[in-house]
Amino acid sequence: MELEQARKRAEELRAVIEKNNRLYYDQDAPELEDYEYDALTRELKAIEAEYPQLITPESPTQRVGGTASSKFSKVTHSVKMESLQDAFSFEELRDFDARVREAGIEPEYVVEAKIDGLSVSLEYRNGRLVRGSTRGDGVVGEDVTENLATIADIPPELPDAPAFLEVRGEVYMPHSAFFKLKEQQELEDKVPFKNPRNAAAGSLRQKDSKITASRGLSIFVFNLQQCEGRTFATHHETLDYIKSLGFPVSPRYSVFRTIEDAIREIETIGELRGTLEYDIDGAVIKVNDLAARRVLGSTNKFPRWAIAFKYPPEVKESVVRDIEVTVGRTGVLTPTAVFDPVFLAGTSVSRASLHNGDIIDSLGVGVGDTIQVRKAGDIIPEVIAVSAHGPESRPFQMPSVCPSCGEPVVHLEGETALRCINPECPAQSLRNLIHFASRAAMAIDGLGEAVAVQLTEKGLVHTVADLYTLTEEQLLTLDKFKEKSAQNLLASIDNSKRNNLDKLLFGLGIRNIGDKAAALLAEHFGSMEALQNASVEQMCEIDGFGATMAQSVREFFAKSGTTDLLQRLAAAGVNMQWTGEKKGTALAGMTLVVTGTLPTLSRQEAEALIVQNGGKASGSVSKKTSYVVAGTAAGSKLTKAQALGVPVIDEAGLYALIGTEPPLET
Repeated sequence: MELEQARKRAEELRAVIEKNNRLYYDQDAPELEDYEYDALTRELKAIEAEYPQLITPESPTQRVGGTASSKFSKVTHSVKMESLQDAFSFEELRDFDARVREAGIEPEYVVEAKIDGLSVSLEYRNGRLVRGSTRGDGVVGEDVTENLATIADIPPELPDAPAFLEVRGEVYMPHSAFFKLKEQQELEDKVPFKNPRNAAAGSLRQKDSKITASRGLSIFVFNLQQCEGRTFATHHETLDYIKSLGFPVSPRYSVFRTIEDAIREIETIGELRGTLEYDIDGAVIKVNDLAARRVLGSTNKFPRWAIAFKYPPEVKESVVRDIEVTVGRTGVLTPTAVFDPVFLAGTSVSRASLHNGDIIDSLGVGVGDTIQVRKAGDIIPEVIAVSAHGPESRPFQMPSVCPSCGEPVVHLEGETALRCINPECPAQSLRNLIHFASRAAMAIDGLGEAVAVQLTEKGLVHTVADLYTLTEEQLLTLDKFKEKSAQNLLASIDNSKRNNLDKLLFGLGIRNIGDKAAALLAEHFGSMEALQNASVEQMCEIDGFGATMAQSVREFFAKSGTTDLLQRLAAAGVNMQWTGEKKGTALAGMTLVVTGTLPTLSRQEAEALIVQNGGKASGSVSKKTSYVVAGTAAGSKLTKAQALGVPVIDEAGLYALIGTEPPLET
């Protein structure tokens, strides 16, 4: 490759890599799979190695990670959070071993599974968690202390801890939590996270820590960054110490005398990938001796004493036997490839979503084709290519009518997917019923998917209003239903009538309206009737409520059958009023930030008090912040408030703003 060709290709690669870096680190929504990103990065490194004059300080090969988001306060790490050099072959690991030995070191190695999550730093003073931050670019990260504090595996206090301690870990989302979240997002007609890593990153970087708390995140701690008053000789010793303090540590960490023994351990970890409850994207080899590490030092980006082996993506071929099209709760048609079973990442796989007609067209996939299948993030099956068109292959076209009800399907403006807009579509009725009965909606115990299928198939329930006319005799016709189970379900249905209005609104499955938006609507308008008569403009007056959501609400009430449905629900005794406590107005128009430890209120309680009195509780300080409510150990938010000139008050000051007396401390 000539110099000018190399220059052009390097620019192209940097543009693609930088774009994916922004998507990966800042939006938690990468377009490239890890192996694709790694391949592009290696190509850029090869060009820069051949033509060093093309290296720039801004090149992604010269930097670690992403940048700190403006959503959170910035944290400058006292110990740089370095990235790791990647290896893609065992020969590269042997080369790493040779470099270590060339430095005059006879190494022993610790091998650990490389958890695929989000790297964080945890700082403790006198045994109390005082700050948690993301890696960012390795030098400056984001202060996400409040969100990290919601993770049950992170101890808020440490017994017999040193005066100061800093550890580094990887926050991840277990597979069980990921599938639960994915199911909920699909029920709410939201684009689900692509894989557990993106889900973990997106969950940790929420402005509302209550959302983070609901996501089931976990952590593995893998490095001791600082420990005041104690010294250690080896990395293995530090891991044992971290574990003794109550941190969950890397699930496998063993010492090996030779690189070949370390490689065999990496092979063993790779074989276990499919059996784990969490994602790993490789294994890490670290020099065990800490003094040897200091001798080896670091480059401007990587430590010379560690290297990460990246497992190649597992890809299998299979033959497509059918492409099934299903109809979701909101009428979206989703095609799914059904193929001969293949074993991928520890499980047998025979189905993979094709998402929409555009994806099918871009792949050129049809029934009878040989396809390449992998698991995105080692968890979600996906078709990545067509290897060959079989002799009897049939091109596939998305249907023009709904496969459930036979009505014509449409492309709504701005959407790729086809959608059935028939409100009486049986498939939508089933998904609507399941959603209506779900825990976050009307919470009807005993009405899961299996029961919902029977109710719809037997013609006992066509709309959710039919639930409230069910009889014990009808339920006894269902499979495995006895007198007691029928009575329990009827009692649960009856109890649901008393739910607050927001639960009903969410349960009705209005497009783009999640549980929080439903709560905003219910509290603001107070009744179903008032909301039904509200204009888009009136809904947009609600803080945090956008035009798209408002339009979806108007479209729902304009649908044929909505009025009849609501009348039937009301006639059955389903509550149509907001029964929660009305907000006060003392803090109307104010934005407050709570930081530190308050005398009587937890941070969540203080924020709830702010919201209950008409204010907005924010997680970050800006020039628009009205007040910072500061307790002890307030940290960086207090510092920022003082720098910006934002008024700082204590808990008593918060009560004074509201106009009430604080409770007596006990």
